[in-house]
Amino acid sequence: MAMQTFAGDPGAFARFDLHRVPSPCFVVDEARLEANLRVLADVQARSGATVLCALKAFSMWELAPLVSRYLSGVCASGLWEARLGREEYGGIVETFSAGYKPDEMAEIAALSDHIVFNTPAAKDRFLPVLQASGRDIHVGLRFNPGLPLGEDAKYDPAAPGSRLGTPLEQIDAAALSGVDGLHMHTLCEQDLSPLLAIWEHIAPRIRELAPHLKWINFGGGHHITRADYDRDGLVEFLSHVREETGLHCYLEPGEAVALDCGILVGEVLDVVENDGANAILDISATCHMPDVIEAPYRPALLGEGGKTPVRLGGPSCLAGDVIGRYDFGGVPEIGTRVAFMDQAHYSMVKTTTFNGVRLPALAVWNSETDAMRVIRQFDYSDFKGRLS
Repeated sequence: MAMQTFAGDPGAFARFDLHRVPSPCFVVDEARLEANLRVLADVQARSGATVLCALKAFSMWELAPLVSRYLSGVCASGLWEARLGREEYGGIVETFSAGYKPDEMAEIAALSDHIVFNTPAAKDRFLPVLQASGRDIHVGLRFNPGLPLGEDAKYDPAAPGSRLGTPLEQIDAAALSGVDGLHMHTLCEQDLSPLLAIWEHIAPRIRELAPHLKWINFGGGHHITRADYDRDGLVEFLSHVREETGLHCYLEPGEAVALDCGILVGEVLDVVENDGANAILDISATCHMPDVIEAPYRPALLGEGGKTPVRLGGPSCLAGDVIGRYDFGGVPEIGTRVAFMDQAHYSMVKTTTFNGVRLPALAVWNSETDAMRVIRQFDYSDFKGRLS
């Protein structure tokens, strides 16, 4: 995959004073978050579908009351996210994991309203635990449509040889025994057209299976809150699926919930001259924005501009801990503040303390009222507590 630049939308952050927060720090604009949630709630209301927040992408539970005001619940990737969803969010808690640990299933069953299994064998193995819970748990089975439409196989669950989901052609009446619904997730930062293509590919088989089911879950990866997303088309599609099959529809946006809602603020620690200027930041790609290396991609820099290219990298020992080359008005001085755009989703949940690099603080800002609060700062105990 070629290096990409994600433009991001500076929005109100263009006027945010980067010195208002400690460095490094994630700053989330709750006004922008609420605007995204209103869009998702509108899709939910007009389509009759149920929209859940994917905690794997955005689980800043300080803002759980706001998320819960607009969406119907959360989807979790295992025990700890399910517990967070039940403790902080309310509404539906749906849990999917590619593999469940037997000693965790009873607790997952106590926390979850929906539990989705990756294979019929896993469903059969754990169904007695769900039944013994005494709770009315919806049982789901994840299927793989086998139609890869992503730009990068690492992020495409439908890529050949994928471990995620049972191939649709393998799902028969026996596989559906005890199952209430089917789940798929094959999109990544995509518009409506790939979803329509997948539906055209799977619709004949889904129509055959529909009489045995109550719902279908189209997962996440839908960029619903992006300005150019065809939301009217999505509403029409979801309504059509319900009318055609009788199945209730679910969506699980993650990135769309927090799209363009946050920045990662940092500062210049030193400058090394080697094939041009290299500014060392207290922001690390490998520790704070791992997708910069894994995808890879080049996050947008707030206020980038000028004729002096500067390579920005982190303080870790990893030679490849480089964020990218950016244009400045001149070589930045030590202490200069910078901010990378669109970092509320995924970056915040993927941070590590490799090399003992400090975790970014967490702050919430409201661009409408200018109110701000730093809700968490991390210290040595957070680093040491992970080790023994």
